[in-house]
Amino acid sequence: MLHIQKLSKKYKGADYFSVSNLDLDILKGEIFGVLGPNGAGKTTLISMLCSLIKPTSGTFTINNLDYTNNKKELKQLIGIVPQEYALYPSLTAYENLSYFGSMYGLQGKVLKESIHLYLEKMGLLEFANKKIEIFSGGMKRRINLIASILHQPKILFLDEPTVGVDVQSKNVIIDHLKQLNKEGTTIVYTSHHLNEAEHFCSRVAIIDNGKIILKGKPKELISSNKKAHNLEDVFIRYTGKELRDHV
Repeated sequence: MLHIQKLSKKYKGADYFSVSNLDLDILKGEIFGVLGPNGAGKTTLISMLCSLIKPTSGTFTINNLDYTNNKKELKQLIGIVPQEYALYPSLTAYENLSYFGSMYGLQGKVLKESIHLYLEKMGLLEFANKKIEIFSGGMKRRINLIASILHQPKILFLDEPTVGVDVQSKNVIIDHLKQLNKEGTTIVYTSHHLNEAEHFCSRVAIIDNGKIILKGKPKELISSNKKAHNLEDVFIRYTGKELRDHV
């Protein structure tokens, strides 16, 4: 589904590459976790794969479509849930979803039915005509997710999709993502919640300083590292205990 070759990104004025010479293959139907400390390059990588920022060098394909020649087609295949809320606070939930759905070419009855279906699945139907600005963090996260999947993307990019939400909202989000995956959507996911990643992802890659330092199935990574009881133990072993303050 996703083939990355020698992908690099160095921001203007930066001393170091945020992503450096990265190679990675993600298979169709996987839930793939990209894990790393603050500043490791996770968001930069996701942003390049979603065509939000341009790579310094290297290339990638999604579903055999090349980034440099098929950018428009690629954008129709993907959904993205950004780390920050990508919603208009003064509009209602329904108005937000109608706007984002129309950007993907959905309209009329199809769009209305899709919005109704996902609002109901996410427990938000009764709030459809309420403005986003009065929603709780968990409610905004769920609307953020719905906006990214109305067009049924083949691959979904999630950047910290459960950050700052309550347990109930997190469970609803994760359960729905698992169902989407069963229905055929490939998921690429970043998070600092390593326990969540351990049980959610079919494979993970740990990146640091813009490079992949370890990848594999969570259970295999844990069992192959002595004294590791969970994925967090593996993560700390390879990335260290030093603080990673990042601006």
